[in-house]
Amino acid sequence: MATTVRHSTDRDVGRCTEIVRSLPDHFTDDVPEKVERDLAAHSGWVALRSGAVVAFAIVDRRSSEAAEVLWIAVDDAERGQGVGSALLDRVMSELADAGVRVVEVKTLDESADYEPYIATRAFWAAHGFLQIDTIDPLPDWPPGNPAAICVAALAVSRGPGAR
Repeated sequence: MATTVRHSTDRDVGRCTEIVRSLPDHFTDDVPEKVERDLAAHSGWVALRSGAVVAFAIVDRRSSEAAEVLWIAVDDAERGQGVGSALLDRVMSELADAGVRVVEVKTLDESADYEPYIATRAFWAAHGFLQIDTIDPLPDWPPGNPAAICVAALAVSRGPGAR
């Protein structure tokens, strides 16, 4: 089944928060409200299969050359089928085309020893994200949830080929 990706619209907010609520092992109860707020304030994309939204991503442009993936989630029934990869590939491609050179993501660090996030960390690593730090406690994260800070380069930042 083909996956299509497009920019999110106001019509997608309810489905995005529904996806978050369906993944209690990955998101705390306050996340749907944050996703709703962040979709209104930042760039968002949705992945569709058979015309239905099955995944979303929200990105905060931190500067002209840096961005952070604030949220990405795939409906549980669609996980492991390439939907998240198709979504992230489109997001990263559009960011690169817009001049972004580095992308950050925060996820639960392996020191938390929480099984549901093993696949999450593997997803980020498979897409070129490298962990550069662990922050515990991270502001706005619940205590006891160490944050893995990961980055991926979209362009050379120094040496030959740098701007």
